[in-house]
Amino acid sequence: MGVSQTDGRMEGWLYTIRHNRFGLQFSRKRYFVLHENNLTSFKSVPSDHNEEPERRASLDCCIRVTDNGRESFHRKILFIFTLYNTSNHLDQLKLGASSPEEAAKWIRSLQDASQKGFPIPDCEFFVSHAEKGLVKLDVSKRNRRKNSVDWTNYSSTNYSSTSLNVETNVAPDVIAPSPWKIFGCQNGLRLFKEAKDWDSRGRHWDDHPAIMAVGVIDGTSEDIFNTLMSLGPLRSEWDFCFYKGNVVEHLDGHTDIIHLQLYSDWLPWGMNRRDLLLRRYWRREDDGTYVILCHSVYHKNCPPKKGYVRACVKSGGYVVTPANNGKQSLVKHMVAIDWRSWNLYMRPSSARSITIRVVERVAALREMFKAKQGHGFTEFVSGEFLDTKPCLSKINTMPLKTEAKEVDLETMHAEEMDKPTSARNSLMDLNDASDEFFDVPEPNESTEFDSFIDSSPYSQGHQLKIPTPAGIVKKLQDLAINKKGYMDLQEVGLEENNTFFYGATLQKDPSLTLPCSWSTADPSTFLIRGNNYLKDQQKVKAKGTLMQMIGADWISSDKREDDLGGRIGGLVQEYAAKGSPEFFFIVNIQVPGSAMYSLALYYMLKTPLEEHPLLESFVNGDDAYRNSRFKLIPHISKGSWIVKQSVGKKACLVGQALEVCYTRGKNYLELDIDVGSSTVARGVTNLVLGYLNNLLIEMAFLIQANTVEELPELLLGTCRLNYLDVSKSVKERSRGYTQTDV
Repeated sequence: MGVSQTDGRMEGWLYTIRHNRFGLQFSRKRYFVLHENNLTSFKSVPSDHNEEPERRASLDCCIRVTDNGRESFHRKILFIFTLYNTSNHLDQLKLGASSPEEAAKWIRSLQDASQKGFPIPDCEFFVSHAEKGLVKLDVSKRNRRKNSVDWTNYSSTNYSSTSLNVETNVAPDVIAPSPWKIFGCQNGLRLFKEAKDWDSRGRHWDDHPAIMAVGVIDGTSEDIFNTLMSLGPLRSEWDFCFYKGNVVEHLDGHTDIIHLQLYSDWLPWGMNRRDLLLRRYWRREDDGTYVILCHSVYHKNCPPKKGYVRACVKSGGYVVTPANNGKQSLVKHMVAIDWRSWNLYMRPSSARSITIRVVERVAALREMFKAKQGHGFTEFVSGEFLDTKPCLSKINTMPLKTEAKEVDLETMHAEEMDKPTSARNSLMDLNDASDEFFDVPEPNESTEFDSFIDSSPYSQGHQLKIPTPAGIVKKLQDLAINKKGYMDLQEVGLEENNTFFYGATLQKDPSLTLPCSWSTADPSTFLIRGNNYLKDQQKVKAKGTLMQMIGADWISSDKREDDLGGRIGGLVQEYAAKGSPEFFFIVNIQVPGSAMYSLALYYMLKTPLEEHPLLESFVNGDDAYRNSRFKLIPHISKGSWIVKQSVGKKACLVGQALEVCYTRGKNYLELDIDVGSSTVARGVTNLVLGYLNNLLIEMAFLIQANTVEELPELLLGTCRLNYLDVSKSVKERSRGYTQTDV
């Protein structure tokens, strides 16, 4: 549909995503304009800037923007993002763009809208410490606009180089060797295999090695991404392995379960046909890079097919990076696969040759784009969800109880129009109830609809069957109790433990040999801002940490476990009971899975807090300030490349991507980080959990320095997690008492 950005004003067509009175989703096309911190909508393109909008809302520091990924609406694939009020989660607006690039532009602009023209360090905040989270106060429109800062979604990569928070360097923040070694070149592609610590001479191959092909394609990263994601019939124009495929289950906008059936004519003679059942995850990076990752899973609704042998993809995927100002793309295709062949002739070298042929599809993709230069690739976008079985797909629905709140729509609309324009500041005001029956027609939409009706089974004398209310209720109930229908092949069960001491449920192992243990990581592995960062944008090796790591928890529960530092009988409260002056900093990473896992890391500061101004301002600051400063640097030092690719090695401002609950105790500050609050992070976490007991995970935490006085940065602490195992997590039966309960 296209968007335009001029003079701080962004406008273009978007789709509003809403639920009708039956709880089913529908989309409506509207023209949106974002100017300063005001978001307005029209049913047609406004004739001038002074035209009165149909609907409007104001953005302030309570507004968060989340990326919801891809969804299908009436045979259209939309890229969804949601604006919601952190102080009132019912106040939200769900929008869809026709392409991932348009969605990314809108997300960035919405995040930036309230910050343009206001230096970040001088901003004021409208917050209340009575609750954990931001609370919007009743202030004048003028003051609200002046002081609104969307801290919770600030991204340092989205600003000009004059900003104090800018990080123009997209290089990793971790020093680590490349996991790939080149072994050949074929069809214009460089071929690599995954390097191993013990494979220094390059003479040894695993039974199922990870192989990567790298090539340059004359096409935009967006077009290539859409082509790779499509499972339609046109995929056979480049994918010589592909016979047919379908989406078995759509988990969320970034994750689905797909089934692929492969041709046999490219396989060695006598080898049976293969099929694949994959969990596929994708995301878009800030620089326009698209990452697609997949691995084999088991799904109860897609058992092995007769006549096929189900191969096992240990890891696979694509990385598509823009090059040459976006005109070309660097494409990496990686696969590690077990072909599950028991025939004697199938030697490891033969299996390796088949895998090399698979990654050579990049050359076929390159030639197809070269042949189609000048022609659009919109045909590759359509058809992604058309093969999805309706009974297996997840349809987002509203709870039935919300329907009881509906009143006469005409009365609501009349009352709303009686309000002055300046009073309608809620995001819900952009959702017009009467819009359920009005939509802006798409180009050639009527022609397409007529052809659909002519070919529909309900035409030519067939009567359309309307579902009964009882049938709708039954359908919604079935959806409400729908549970996870797939299982990672590496997934294991839980083992229950009864008693434990908070801060010591995960054992320490300085020797780095014991599984399911922790130690500290080498600070020099991580890069942080140096003294002259504001001038040269250069990062330097960290030399040490401000705090000492003294303990860790690895807990599983059926609910979130917050405020572990306040639990009576725990490590922190033991020090508090003695009256010790030490201050504790706790990072509690809450990971959703078959249970809710809590990985809590305990750091102790032995010197007075007042001697560290930046840390003191963070500890005693408000949530908005904390969200803008707390950084995590991840690093998978040992593990599968698919996990390394999904996690990355770049610092992240945690509070802008995830919901963080801050608990300030007498002698501690705890950060409860909800990984499940983001579909992107949840997809990465689900992937990591499947490989967890084969990973060495390193992390570093710090508070971002934005001024000359705050530089250089200093790591708060580091940690190294050795081969964690979900089956060895300590089962939390009941919540322990906190100091506030006594």
